[in-house]
Amino acid sequence: QVQLVESGGGLVQPGGSLRLSCVASGIDFSRYGMGWYRQNPGKQRELVARIISISTTNYADSVKGRFTISRDNAKNTVYLQMNSLKPEDTAVYYCYADRSGRGYWGQGTQVTVSS
Repeated sequence: QVQLVESGGGLVQPGGSLRLSCVASGIDFSRYGMGWYRQNPGKQRELVARIISISTTNYADSVKGRFTISRDNAKNTVYLQMNSLKPEDTAVYYCYADRSGRGYWGQGTQVTVSS
């Protein structure tokens, strides 16, 4: 049974930071591409960042220079360090694992950026 469990969301003021974590079980973690997506009500889920290997990452233009995705294969965990947060970063953030066209989603964690 595959499980992706996110944590680290919450309420933060504009300009603040949060670090999201996603722990995976039931998959051979090191063989999977991992990503973070976000979604607001009535809007499509959008890619925030993706990591294939330590040296292969890509980011949405809106978060480049502010967010950093990383992974620890020994801990089956992917992280999203979010700095200089803006109100428009408010969303439910989802962890995603994929390999060869098979993908799995976490349950999501709410991030709210507000003063």
